[in-house]
Amino acid sequence: MAIRIVREDGDEILRKKSREVEVVDDKIRQILDDMVDTLHNYNGVGLAGPQIGLLKRLVVIDLYDDKGPIKLVNPKIIKQKGEQKVEEGCLSFPNQFAKIIRPLEVTIEALNENGKKIKLKGEGLLAQAISHELDHLDGILFVDKIIPGTLQYVEPDDEKNK
Repeated sequence: MAIRIVREDGDEILRKKSREVEVVDDKIRQILDDMVDTLHNYNGVGLAGPQIGLLKRLVVIDLYDDKGPIKLVNPKIIKQKGEQKVEEGCLSFPNQFAKIIRPLEVTIEALNENGKKIKLKGEGLLAQAISHELDHLDGILFVDKIIPGTLQYVEPDDEKNK
């Protein structure tokens, strides 16, 4: 397992559409494990393939609860309901946060790390994270959806000064 380099604002790969994964094999499982390690290293909630320079439809999400990390291959939203106004950031936009409108609930279909088809329903933070990461797979970034006037830059040392 390894920590991957997270691509940041201005990297053109973040604007490209990812390709479907044809076969879920050991190589894909290794990438998913690396993505989880990278996510944890940066204390993130979600990470998508393009953020580590891979145009593959891969997503990992971890809400740091008793369920552990969620690993998704070729995820697709099949249903969404309601909306929520949330504060959001992104590992590819360090120290930037803004308010966004996201679905309150989403249902997705995907393959798990073993290539088995799964259906997953997410509400609240999980719905937000799923929506955010699936946008990455289509080259859509959170800054494209911000509510005007809500983008903030937080100095990295702010937390230490409190």
